[in-house]
Amino acid sequence: MGITYTEGTLTGPTGKQATVRFLVDSGAIYTLVPHDVWKTLDLSPKRTVTFSLPDGTPINRPVSECHIALPQGDGHTPVILGEPGDEALLGVVTLEELGLVFHPFKRTLEPMRMLLA
Repeated sequence: MGITYTEGTLTGPTGKQATVRFLVDSGAIYTLVPHDVWKTLDLSPKRTVTFSLPDGTPINRPVSECHIALPQGDGHTPVILGEPGDEALLGVVTLEELGLVFHPFKRTLEPMRMLLA
């Protein structure tokens, strides 16, 4: 469930960039990039994944990858290529790849406790 926003800069394979305001959604697995943004970045589908909507309805969406830079760190991440009308979501896979966790009480992104066992 998303309850806060953060801004990030996405970079596509051709070096084009876009700044996006993401809803931090701890219930979303992958980050979702709005349709107009991924088109601008020249992202292309690498595979199709079946996702479930909150009501259980399955939907197929193309997935690609890009570089994301947040105030807390940056790296490459898989992204859902959104359809017209889809909002930008920051999912948990991206957060984990950047070593971040969402603190629900403070509504902030914070460094993850990294274990090496």
